[in-house]
Amino acid sequence: MKKIISLGIVIVVSLFAFQSCRQGPPIRMAEKVNLDLFMGDWFVIANIPTFIEKGAHNAIETYEREDENVINTTFSFNKDSFTGPKKEYNPTGFVQDDPSNAEWKMQFLWPFKSEYIIVYVDPAYEYTIIGRTKRDYVWIMARKPQIDQRELERLIQIAVDEGYDRNAIQLVPQEANKKP
Repeated sequence: MKKIISLGIVIVVSLFAFQSCRQGPPIRMAEKVNLDLFMGDWFVIANIPTFIEKGAHNAIETYEREDENVINTTFSFNKDSFTGPKKEYNPTGFVQDDPSNAEWKMQFLWPFKSEYIIVYVDPAYEYTIIGRTKRDYVWIMARKPQIDQRELERLIQIAVDEGYDRNAIQLVPQEANKKP
């Protein structure tokens, strides 16, 4: 029964929340993303969440290259508290824009693919911002579960400069050095 409910959630997300058509002015894309450096764990520090992410604690997005332009993704979090039930989703990313590698399509359920834009990644690959042209969702992520408040404000300002509503961006609770 849980698998049927989870599949239903993924279908709804795929059909409504992650529509792949672009709507809105162009969004900035990172100039060049080194996919090998981008792989690994990213802690979600702040976001405008999709409905499945509401209440997420210890949210982590993990990327692993399957092929040159195919990225296996694991998105995991604890639901509603640090000790809440663990949730995990495994979409596949497809890199669309060569040579920047900043535009992906994320597929939760075949054949639907959603827009996934690497708006920013710092030169050390410690911080990234993922966005969409619609400005409906954004993810501010870091390699560590906690970041300096000034750095967080700088990253939020980048998202705001790209057209995101500052008031809609929420912090994601993270326990230091803990994976769900």
